[in-house]
Amino acid sequence: MPRHRFTLLACDGAARRGTLKLAHGTVDTPAFMPVGTAGTVKALAPRDLEELDAQIVLANTYHLWLRPGLAVLEAAGGLHPFMGWNRPLLTDSGGFQVFSLESRRVVTDDGVRFRSHLDGSEHLFTPENVVAFQEQIGVDVAMALDVCTKLPADPAVLKEAVRRTTVWAERAAEARSRSETVLFGIVQGGLDEALRAESAEGLAALDFPGYAIGGLSVGESRDECQRMTRFTADLLPRDRPRYLMGVGTIEDLLAAIESGIDLFDCVYPTRCGRNGRAMTRTGELNIRNAAFTNDFRPLDEACGCAVCARFTRAYLAHLFRANEMLGPRLLSYHNLAELLELTADARNAIAAGRFAQFLREARASTF
Repeated sequence: MPRHRFTLLACDGAARRGTLKLAHGTVDTPAFMPVGTAGTVKALAPRDLEELDAQIVLANTYHLWLRPGLAVLEAAGGLHPFMGWNRPLLTDSGGFQVFSLESRRVVTDDGVRFRSHLDGSEHLFTPENVVAFQEQIGVDVAMALDVCTKLPADPAVLKEAVRRTTVWAERAAEARSRSETVLFGIVQGGLDEALRAESAEGLAALDFPGYAIGGLSVGESRDECQRMTRFTADLLPRDRPRYLMGVGTIEDLLAAIESGIDLFDCVYPTRCGRNGRAMTRTGELNIRNAAFTNDFRPLDEACGCAVCARFTRAYLAHLFRANEMLGPRLLSYHNLAELLELTADARNAIAAGRFAQFLREARASTF
């Protein structure tokens, strides 16, 4: 009996409402995944994430491989007990991080040999050992190793990336050994529709339980990203979850949900939180601005989070000017609340058949 199941409950246009059953719980989709790269969502504790009703958290194979390493994670009983998180976990394959180390890596069909950004030590990622690592640390969803290219890119480079990603996906699929961990394939192809179609076709033939759209938010315009998201989503199996990697603004999430995407992740909300930028349904605020010194309203009057219920813009502005660590913590909490509330509202709207109205109202207030 499989430990996972994706159920599509409702559609409204291309927007989808579903559930993804995993070993550590069920995720209602569409869902935003807070990013806990090294086993922690920056500035927040697991209890904070539970209060926010974050259903699933993302961590990163590259960073966990280097520190604390497999031996420590296995001794702890896996990533869940190590970080004190009992709900589902997804780990990226580390492909994006490795391929951003242009001067520190060598890519062949066998895999990627690279040097750590921490201490210069040499490591090898292969499709097989990346799957094995994610399975051994007990995550719910693992990602196959892929070749990510920055945009714009030479057509020959994109074509080779698609070929190698498909070859590696075949090897990753063969390497699966634990039913508790679900493996997703990653579609590449840059902004080339023919290559995206080729990549999606090759991965669909491998019958992965889920599919991600990679290689976007890496240098292209917002319009290009949204266009290619819509195009690629239509290529993917209807009965499998679709994951758009690295997208996290309110505008981009709304467009992605409209395109039929089920899962998202991005460092944007917590990065903004650490740097004094508040996300609201009516636009973003730089809390350091002098205008907020005597502003005793909540960050967002429509937000139901604990920060907006208790603290004012003036107090948060004070925390940042005084360099108090509570400021980044509270703003990160609020920003995640905005995205998690947004996706919950989108789920309800899709289920009720009023997503188009929800989208119009959300865009009218935000942009």
